[in-house]
Amino acid sequence: MFILPLPKSILKKQLISEFDMGQFANLAHAAGPEGITLYKSACRMCHGGCGVIVHVNEGRITKVEGDPDNPMNKGKLCPMGAASLEQIYNPRRLKYPMRRLGKRGEGRWQRISWDQAYDEMVAKIRKATDNDGAESIWVGTGTGRHHFPYVSRFANAIGTPNWGEPGTAQCFRPRVHGSIITMGQLPICTYTNDIFPDLILFWGHNPIYSGPDGELGFGVREALARKPKIIVIDPRKTTLARRADVWLQLRPGTDDALALAMLNVIVEEGLEDRPFVDQWCHGYEELAQRVKTYTPEWAEPITWCSAGDIRVAARLYAQIKPSMLEWGCAIEHTPACFQTVRALLCLPSITGNIDQPGSWSFGMLPLPPFPQLFDKMPAEQQRKRLGFDDFKVLSGELAQLPSAHVPTIFKAIRSGVPYPVRSGFIFGNNALATYGDAKTVYETLMALDYLVVAELYMTPTAELADLVLPVASWAEVDALPAVPFYGQNVILAQQKTIQYGECVQDEEIMAELCRRLDTEFGQEPPQQVYDDMLRAKLDFGWQELKAMGFYQPAFKWRKYEENGFQTPTGKIELYSTRLKEMGYDPLPSFEEPPESPCSTPELAAEYPLILITGARIPLFFQSEYRQIPRLRKGQPEPECELHPDTATALGVQAGDWVSVETKRGKCRQRVKIFSGIDPRVVHAQHGWWFPEEEDSPDHGIWRSNANALTS
Repeated sequence: MFILPLPKSILKKQLISEFDMGQFANLAHAAGPEGITLYKSACRMCHGGCGVIVHVNEGRITKVEGDPDNPMNKGKLCPMGAASLEQIYNPRRLKYPMRRLGKRGEGRWQRISWDQAYDEMVAKIRKATDNDGAESIWVGTGTGRHHFPYVSRFANAIGTPNWGEPGTAQCFRPRVHGSIITMGQLPICTYTNDIFPDLILFWGHNPIYSGPDGELGFGVREALARKPKIIVIDPRKTTLARRADVWLQLRPGTDDALALAMLNVIVEEGLEDRPFVDQWCHGYEELAQRVKTYTPEWAEPITWCSAGDIRVAARLYAQIKPSMLEWGCAIEHTPACFQTVRALLCLPSITGNIDQPGSWSFGMLPLPPFPQLFDKMPAEQQRKRLGFDDFKVLSGELAQLPSAHVPTIFKAIRSGVPYPVRSGFIFGNNALATYGDAKTVYETLMALDYLVVAELYMTPTAELADLVLPVASWAEVDALPAVPFYGQNVILAQQKTIQYGECVQDEEIMAELCRRLDTEFGQEPPQQVYDDMLRAKLDFGWQELKAMGFYQPAFKWRKYEENGFQTPTGKIELYSTRLKEMGYDPLPSFEEPPESPCSTPELAAEYPLILITGARIPLFFQSEYRQIPRLRKGQPEPECELHPDTATALGVQAGDWVSVETKRGKCRQRVKIFSGIDPRVVHAQHGWWFPEEEDSPDHGIWRSNANALTS
């Protein structure tokens, strides 16, 4: 363990005085025992950011351990972080650029140099731009790792408005978009300074089991140790549900109905925080009128939750303060997710649990927005973004992070309507395993004239590429994870510790392409971008941050008292003026899922069980890590959960292989008997493929892939 004094020459005296020096790692790297070099960095096995100490001996990492001085994780690591070495040195990792030989998907490859790869990509980008316009190029990505903001930056730099990824519409970004529309900023769960909530409402979120989306699970564990009241909203009886004071086992896809019914109880019984509402909420009376008909009795047959239990949950939530709302991406997996987010935002808003000690707060990171270069693209080109007119919050005038609508991109690739999209560049996304309707995804990728995939492994998606690029793992990159939404308000220094093969950081690939294309913007190396961002607001830059390990600014509550909320009215907009102006419903409302026993009874007669696929596996991250022995040993095969009564009715037992089918496809998984799921619901694990099947180019993607069943 090394903790050395921070050299005063790094920072100005006035900045040093703001720091709690005991919180900081003090050198970018230092000598450890027996010549081992120790690096302070950030684990990104998920898109979180736990502080780690990386041990390097003669150019090889020998150990990765949690950093006890980092406020994010305080020395703890999850199973994935603990398995980092098996990821970094996995024998299946890609090491060199590979060009396809033969037909697409045959699995025949030729090693080429990076210069050859760059020359080929530059020629293809120029040809596509000259022939069909830059908008004919699609740039795709996946999780919010270090490369995520660079993908949109790269797309904007080369002139295409058509970048996108699933998460912008159905994982985390709807919460971001909805929060900004409603209150100007994303609220976060803050468990710091020994201030903890007296009640926690877990809505579609189980962070103590698998929590990369939020506070990483470590902070909430500390809060739970203080024994707060617990309300859990989840169709599965999770570990948290078993210890909850109230567990509402709702019908999947009806979160909006349940939230509206809880709002009804709070409003009708006068349980709102009237002083906060009067001073800081816009549109309360309109909201009160909207929820008048959304009674618990109305919600009971829709949600499968009894009216009495809904009232108990609503009263408990409204009457105990401070409270925290822990919400997960499960609420975002329906077409109505945006208004579901808005309805949930109303709960802490009208009860005054916003930016109060022990409740939701707002981040205070002193960084400018990441320079994604949206402002450099002409408005005329922006309007060509697929989805611009039809999906204003995602792609158009209301978009906080403008991205194209992925299904519309895929339709254009297959049909050429409204214009042709012929080339694709994918950074960090196994689309065949993670996008809905895998069959259509396959047809889409096969329809491209040219496809590049940048990956760590030869995934089923990479097997369909024309060019595969080997990228660096988290321990081989310089990156600036700035994490206001994890509740700890920390800027981390993720730094390169080794070189593996010929692997290159995704961001550097994109910057090098810009340099070779001689684009007007986007040529800077990532380290320069980080340095510029830091120096724009702080008195130090990238090298100094590496020397510190991380930076945590001072925190304060009730920030809205100084300048209000960042909305047109300066208040929390329960009734959204911006949505009203753009022709959308300014108030939350209920929308039945498009395929359900209520909306499509004829389909329910043929397929009587409701399928869910979103529960996390703490050993994997989406479709990642099934090639890591330590993690795969804990979950060797895909499992689907059935209630004992359902299994008996179907004549199956635990461990049996069954075919789970919808009108779109089928997949095989082993039965797991689970009494904590409703007999009318089945849960199938998502993200499954089989990296060990190296002789088959599809790596078994069609055998157990739950996204062969979804839309």
